[in-house]
Amino acid sequence: MISTDISLAVQHLNEKGIIGFPTETVYGLAGNAFETEAIHKIFDVKKRPTFNPLIVHIKGIEDLVHVAQEIPPMAYELAAAFWPGPLTLILKKQPHIPDLVTANQETVAVRVPNHPVALTLLKQLEFPLVAPSANPFTSISPTSAQHVEAYFGNQISMVLEGGECAAGIESTIIGFDNNKVVVYRLGALALEEIEKVAPVTLYNKKNKQPIAPGMLWKHYAPKTDFILTRNVQEELDWYSGRRIGLLLFNSFLPQLDRENQIVLSAESDLKVAASKLYDAMHQLDKMKLEVIIAERLPEYGLGVSINDRLARASKK
Repeated sequence: MISTDISLAVQHLNEKGIIGFPTETVYGLAGNAFETEAIHKIFDVKKRPTFNPLIVHIKGIEDLVHVAQEIPPMAYELAAAFWPGPLTLILKKQPHIPDLVTANQETVAVRVPNHPVALTLLKQLEFPLVAPSANPFTSISPTSAQHVEAYFGNQISMVLEGGECAAGIESTIIGFDNNKVVVYRLGALALEEIEKVAPVTLYNKKNKQPIAPGMLWKHYAPKTDFILTRNVQEELDWYSGRRIGLLLFNSFLPQLDRENQIVLSAESDLKVAASKLYDAMHQLDKMKLEVIIAERLPEYGLGVSINDRLARASKK
């Protein structure tokens, strides 16, 4: 059920229910961050492995001390610069944070979402929310209430309507190693923006257990075979005779019907491209195609984060 009734959402969450929850990045599957019954429901409904930690959503920077401890000064600098917004911080957790939230690790992922409905909801609750993306594990993330409803229907208490997500891809996740800022997941906050506050290092170690959410390599994938390429024409030639869909950056290709092509931004605007990415993938996945060919975007700004999502979708 999709509803704009925030009081109903509060009721469900107070009763250990889980709901679809709008943020500026993607819709989340939200429950009481202190209630293990609700957290178990999230893992069960998503079919998400419990070794994959969750993000805790708080209503403001003043609540950070309720979920984290030994917070480095740089964390406060980054929070002041980018919260509310698509930045998640990895910090040492408070002891009362359930181990299920953190996958038995000593750190917790936390952020303040930049969405009016999300913030209004959080301000009416006496607890923070855990909210991984509201999609089955590894599937395309949802950027509308309709995406969430199509995935889960009556498996969850409700979907709180918040319109289409403005950012369109998940938050950027950073942590701290000897006072250095480490990026664990690329996301809706470009590296160039973070570097205006502090220099960053990309985390590149291959651990079986992810330190932060969204680090597993196979992710965000449609059911249709998905190919990422720098040379779309070459892939068109290779898959000639197949039912092909194209996901393109800024222009259509004349040799394929336009109805099977989606252009992310005719103006080459990477923010617009990010906001449309997952909805475009949902649309193409419904077309009964044999293969989707995605064009790699420019490797700067949000193009780096978009290419990360496209690469993860294309992995077998």
